[in-house]
Amino acid sequence: MIKHIVFFKFKVTTDEADMGELERKLSRLPDLIGEIREYQLGRDIVHSDRSYDFALVSAFESLEALDRYKTHPEHVKVQKLIGEICDHTRSVDFMLKAGV
Repeated sequence: MIKHIVFFKFKVTTDEADMGELERKLSRLPDLIGEIREYQLGRDIVHSDRSYDFALVSAFESLEALDRYKTHPEHVKVQKLIGEICDHTRSVDFMLKAGV
């Protein structure tokens, strides 16, 4: 199982409507992309100096499934919005070890 974690830092011009649109579009992806095994997302509630604004945690059976997700047309549409409302993103992809 591959865990895919993404952190989002919004532009200072990003408003509530933009954030809500991102949440709605991301929330629909598990119904549209069969490779997704787990999917959680949400806004930061701590707001510390080191916090990002939003996070996505998802899981996929393999690197190939993750690659299919990343290039899926519905994911590509969401990436366009992310590029418009985020200063930057950071991600980590790692393999879960059996028994952990």
